[in-house]
Amino acid sequence: MGRRLKIQRRGKGGPVYTATNNAKFDINYRVTKDLETGQVIDLITDPIRSAPVAEVLMTDGKKEYVICAEGLVTGKKLEFGPGAKHEIGNVLPLGEINPGTNIYNIEKNFGDGGKFVRASGQSAVLVNKKENVIIKLPSGKLKTFPLNARATIGVIAAGGRHTKPFVTAGSKFKAMKAKGKKYPRVRGVAMNPVDHPFGGSQHHVGHSKSTSRHAPAGRMVGAIASKRTGRKKK
Repeated sequence: MGRRLKIQRRGKGGPVYTATNNAKFDINYRVTKDLETGQVIDLITDPIRSAPVAEVLMTDGKKEYVICAEGLVTGKKLEFGPGAKHEIGNVLPLGEINPGTNIYNIEKNFGDGGKFVRASGQSAVLVNKKENVIIKLPSGKLKTFPLNARATIGVIAAGGRHTKPFVTAGSKFKAMKAKGKKYPRVRGVAMNPVDHPFGGSQHHVGHSKSTSRHAPAGRMVGAIASKRTGRKKK
């Protein structure tokens, strides 16, 4: 009888598998129904975010923090609310945004501060609007939103972060630790048969990786309850 898989020994988790929360800023839209303006005074890095954060000085003297759009620079004036111009970084109700526009940080309901499309390089597309607004999310899924929900125009900055290598194992380790993921992760085929169902046999799985969803915990590895197998036909 081999040892239990690491995923079994991990159980419900613990301090090693807990994501850190060293957020500097709480990114939410200001609850207002009137048009407000502000100016970008700084671009800041938030440890828990993949995109930079723009610090905006509002006309009332208060500071707001928004997810930075690609092309946003310090000194640019932003508008928030109904009647705002259709420019990068401005926040408008979905009912006032033209179809085909790239948007991000979309509210599910008015006043929740933005729930959808907040990662670097991401954007959704407003497809159509009638009683509700239909938006195509980055996943390709179509979802409806109310007309008064708000969103920011543009594409989130730092879209090229995936092309930058980690260079050192320590950098990768810290990035994974911040997300609560274990690193490094050893491949199952590189293990011995006692450690993993894919182990042994000259480092080759030797059988189908498809696994029943009703398989015992020690065998629940690979493609679990896969819908299809094999290569796709061109």
